[in-house]
Amino acid sequence: MANTLTGLIPDMYEALDQVSREMTGFIPGVSRSSEVARAALGQQVLVPVTTASASADNTPGVTAPNTGDTTVDNVAVSISKSKHVPVRWNGEETRGLSNAGTFSSIQADRFYQAMRTLVNEIEADLWGEAYKHASRAFGTAGATPFATAADMTDFAGVLGILEQNGAPTNDLQLALGHSAIGNLRGKQSGLFKVNEAGSNDMLRNGMTDRIMGMAIRHSHAINIHTKGTGASYVTSGSTAVGANDIALLTGTGTVLGGDVVTFAADSANKYVVNNGVAAPGTITLGSPGSRVVIPTGNALTVGGTYTPNVAFARSAIVLATRAPAMPEGGDSADDVMTITDPRTGLSFEVAVYRQFLQTVYHVRLAWGFKAIKPDHIGLLLG
Repeated sequence: MANTLTGLIPDMYEALDQVSREMTGFIPGVSRSSEVARAALGQQVLVPVTTASASADNTPGVTAPNTGDTTVDNVAVSISKSKHVPVRWNGEETRGLSNAGTFSSIQADRFYQAMRTLVNEIEADLWGEAYKHASRAFGTAGATPFATAADMTDFAGVLGILEQNGAPTNDLQLALGHSAIGNLRGKQSGLFKVNEAGSNDMLRNGMTDRIMGMAIRHSHAINIHTKGTGASYVTSGSTAVGANDIALLTGTGTVLGGDVVTFAADSANKYVVNNGVAAPGTITLGSPGSRVVIPTGNALTVGGTYTPNVAFARSAIVLATRAPAMPEGGDSADDVMTITDPRTGLSFEVAVYRQFLQTVYHVRLAWGFKAIKPDHIGLLLG
């Protein structure tokens, strides 16, 4: 096979240098799974998730207690998408742009846009997966966080959710949208004072590293979640502490995945709905579920439309990427190569196909994603 892509390496690296500056807060913040990456499109891989264990009294005896068994749960993760972005040229286009001296730069820009398309779609997938599978939320819907100068309540509030749920604190992330980042830069002057912040990164670069143990990420994908139309719902039957499934009786309208709800018996906690309903039925709250007993006939309130900024432990969300699977013996591509973005770590496969009086390049990638631990995901409402 002729090596036809080598000459394009400078163009493609120029494109990567640009695309790596996109606001991608989730891609570098989540964990990667090599096991899932080996799966075929649509094939599920079970990721084990252990459950809490109970203690027992130490009672002297002849033999050790016959205890210690547990149920190991699992979450199914799969490669769910395999996509490419085509970049095609015919002979007349190539000649005309080459004569004008603009072909190389325009081709680099087209590769840039192709990679940008894939990066942005993956980033949006991760954001949607993360916020719709969170545990609880902190803040006020419709009010951008960090609006009050020298007030760290928003950091403390969302971190408190993760700490209460037992999230590992050694690799926490906080992905913020444009408005929240804007307030962080414009209102929180303490982050600019080197003697207080311990660094001049926020002042010089507009971004800081870790605050309260959370790595600050900036994501272009974060957008508005429009709440469901649910109204007048009440619970059907009493639930225990830690319940995820809440049956709703009467009421009208939708309760959507990602909606933030409260109960009359527990207005202090804002729960994130992971699975909603379109009519009276059962909703599922993000683990670890309700923090108090929700009695029967208890009113449910659907919170307002909001912007979901997301705090999470890296291990709570899995991303797997790979090149699309090739048939035995390959396909009709003249050449195939892989190029890796050093900042996001995404490796794109680029293939060239020669056609009648034209050539098309495919910039392509297959990926899968899953929030495997809702306990370790919390929302900061905006």
